[in-house]
Amino acid sequence: MSRTPRAPYRPATQLVRGGQLRSPFSETAEALYLTSGFVYPDAETAEATFKGEVARFQYSRFGNPTVAMLEARLAALEGAEACRATATGMAAVHAALLSHLKAGDRVVASRALFGSCHWIVSTLLPRYGIESVFVDGPDLAQWKQALSRPTALVLLETPSNPMLEIVDLKAVCSLAHRAGAIVVVDNVFATPLLQRPLAFGADVVVYSATKHFDGQGRVLGGAVLGRRTWVEEVLQPFLRNTGPSLSPFNAWVILKGLETLHLRLPAMCRSAAAIADMLAEREEVARVLYPFRPDHPQQALAKKQMSAGGSLVTFEVKGGKEAAFRVMNALRLIDISNNLGDAKSLATHPATTTHMRVGPEERARLGITDGTIRLSVGLEDVDDLIEDLAQALDAAAPARAKPRRTAGVAEEISAPSAATAPTEAAPSLPPAPAPTPAPTPATEAAARPRKPARPRRRPPPEGDLFAG
Repeated sequence: MSRTPRAPYRPATQLVRGGQLRSPFSETAEALYLTSGFVYPDAETAEATFKGEVARFQYSRFGNPTVAMLEARLAALEGAEACRATATGMAAVHAALLSHLKAGDRVVASRALFGSCHWIVSTLLPRYGIESVFVDGPDLAQWKQALSRPTALVLLETPSNPMLEIVDLKAVCSLAHRAGAIVVVDNVFATPLLQRPLAFGADVVVYSATKHFDGQGRVLGGAVLGRRTWVEEVLQPFLRNTGPSLSPFNAWVILKGLETLHLRLPAMCRSAAAIADMLAEREEVARVLYPFRPDHPQQALAKKQMSAGGSLVTFEVKGGKEAAFRVMNALRLIDISNNLGDAKSLATHPATTTHMRVGPEERARLGITDGTIRLSVGLEDVDDLIEDLAQALDAAAPARAKPRRTAGVAEEISAPSAATAPTEAAPSLPPAPAPTPAPTPATEAAARPRKPARPRRRPPPEGDLFAG
């Protein structure tokens, strides 16, 4: 029994109710169908199913009831005709491109792409005889020149990862369609709650559901959304025969995560805006990038396309990689990780992680310096986050003692105490060494170097099942 909400329902309702399929047991929560296959009442039904004469589930690589609920919910939220879920966000990007392209085609992409997306366009597609052209996303003159020739596909992300560049969706879509291209937009930073690319003329939207959709760092997933004819005739055969299918369990987890997206994301956006303002006032910070700040070079365009500035803040620390590492290692609350969109705040150094393989020259063109830090703002109290960043910037200042991070705990290397500090008195001769006893098996074992125990980030609460 399907209870998919109709168009009048608002996003918060779609996130909770969209795509519901109830079994004859009438369960409240979405059912988790952990099954690889499905049975048929007779051989004739199996034959008709494979002929496409009967619509029913055949095999979980082709479709699954739990995955179908997720696809219907995302389509309703995005305002798309159809959706297909994939195992990861990169599987979604790869499928959207390779299902549509063939040898001899031409792709134009914004230069500011996630590292793996950049690799697909710059390295993988040319192996199959597909021409790839990069442009600076905010520069419409470059788009006009690149799209003055017939083109099969345009790929862009806005805001971009990690420098939060904004691409004029309406203008680029218009240019792309005149060149015969479909436009694929990676909307992971904005989510459908902050930006709806299809409304600006995009043809396909891709997501890493690993990020804000799950929102708690638990599972991987991806999604591709677009017109029903393209999804069913172009994308579906590719997915069916190449197999980047989403696990039903992961689909179920993401479904439950979506139920709180409309509560989580606005809170994260408010915190991100406050943190961006705080960082902009620090003398250790060279620049701050946040789409809705007045000093963002494309603030007006961001406000035209987005309803809020998002949960990501990018800032550059003065002093390059050494200074950036000192700041990150001094963080006590915020974790170092290459993920984003999590309930926990996460800091990333793009030049040495997510964009390491893009190369130094291309990073320089993208504006990714060795001092750049990408901050994914989570759901902690914003004052705690601001205090953590402030103490990290304080501790990392070159004039102060350098912090040492041990398994997540930032410890300040303090100067020697007065009791142990050397004096300026004339040095005295060292005492004569004590006689060394003959070694025994016990003393030899004790003298062997031991691997230091890994300290915990924080002591577990009393009675914690995972203590020890």
